[in-house]
Amino acid sequence: MSHQSDLIASDILAYLKQHENKDLLRFITCGNVDDGKSTLIGRLLHDSKLIFEDQLAAIQKDSKKYNTTDQEIDLALLVDGLQAEREQGITIDVAYRYFSTDKRKFIIADCPGHEQYTRNMATGASTCDLAIILIDARYGVQTQTRRHSFIVSLLGIRHVLVAVNKMDLVDFSETRFNEIKRDYLEFTGQLDIPDIRFVPISALRGDNVVNESIHTPWYEGDTLMKLLETVEINRNAKLDAFRLPVQYVNRPNLDFRGFCGTIAAGHVCPGDEIVALPSGKSSKVKAIVTFEGELSAAFAGQAVTLTLEDEIDVSRGDMLVRASDVHPSVGQRFDAHLVWMNESPLLVGKEYIFKLAGKSVYGRVARIRHRVDVNTLAQAEVDALQLNEIGLATIEVNAPVAFDSYSQCRGTGGFIVIDRLSNATAGAGMITGVAVGSDSAASLDEMDELARLRAFEVELNTLVRKYFPHWGAKELLRHMG
Repeated sequence: MSHQSDLIASDILAYLKQHENKDLLRFITCGNVDDGKSTLIGRLLHDSKLIFEDQLAAIQKDSKKYNTTDQEIDLALLVDGLQAEREQGITIDVAYRYFSTDKRKFIIADCPGHEQYTRNMATGASTCDLAIILIDARYGVQTQTRRHSFIVSLLGIRHVLVAVNKMDLVDFSETRFNEIKRDYLEFTGQLDIPDIRFVPISALRGDNVVNESIHTPWYEGDTLMKLLETVEINRNAKLDAFRLPVQYVNRPNLDFRGFCGTIAAGHVCPGDEIVALPSGKSSKVKAIVTFEGELSAAFAGQAVTLTLEDEIDVSRGDMLVRASDVHPSVGQRFDAHLVWMNESPLLVGKEYIFKLAGKSVYGRVARIRHRVDVNTLAQAEVDALQLNEIGLATIEVNAPVAFDSYSQCRGTGGFIVIDRLSNATAGAGMITGVAVGSDSAASLDEMDELARLRAFEVELNTLVRKYFPHWGAKELLRHMG
């Protein structure tokens, strides 16, 4: 009996080890409202036989209750977990689903299509390697399609699968499929998405999702699931240089001082000469320490602790780089694309907390260079960003920070903006580089001072109206003499 138990235990351990070693792909589904994103995910899980019997019974029951499709079962209900989502037949929040096949593990972010949920979509896309853009075959490329594709490009997702859905409603027309393909490629020619593939599908019926369709003999490509299982994802940053943002200084006793963090780019070995930024102090790597023991090398994506040969001043939020590599920029002004996520508008000159690669620093938006219309890519001059709007801004922080461009390295080029009063995340940013422009230092200082005064006036007006509803700040000051 004990021999049989040992065999079962070893089989389980072998299965878990095999599962652990599978490659993980994170992907997002996005598209217009009612394009069938949630139905597609439900179909992927259903046809891959990854739904438990109790889950299937529950959504069969809900399908009858909400009567959202003519089919016996509405697979979208598997993903739309909120009551409001089920009642309205829309996706509101980002729903994450995990599943696994023989070849790969997957984490899906199902994102809402509504424009007012742009911030949700940007949040879901920020950690993904690939995006599935759904297009309704009846309507073709819509404004929401362009908006989502722009955000996908902005967030550095380099692989896109365009799933032309509801092909059954256009009689699986090859001509219609090719029209949509041409229109989409014409738009994305302006964007940075190097790998785009197209699949004609029907999520409701299952054509070309997991199983090949008999209705598209003209389509010679792979099914959506096969593409997900086989697409080559290069997670390495474009940057080969070593980057370790320090997240924690580990000092358990007087004999040990290590700098912990996840390697954002490149690799490191014991003996490498490194520089701590922004201070510029240098030393050599003494050892690479992990829970399992010391390593002879560590690479991007690994969480490690580095010990150094010299006692140099390194704090949380500093960045360790190899002395011989190209160094990141160090400064207090940089340009970045901002996705604004707060109900209160982004005000030029107002002080916020900027959290970049583990370092939190106070700062402000010195100017908004332009706002981008995410539907047309047109640029407009504005003095504030509203909820869900995206713009290019110049940011000024109160202390030097080390950074790369987001396109070179997500880990050292992305940041979040935190509201000082509520401590809520107000926005997300992708650095494009050191602040550029023909503005002189004097004129920039004048602009910053005016911006601060405008922001102060706005905040003062808010407080005055709260306690003196019939007055503004100017009237109150006049009354006070």
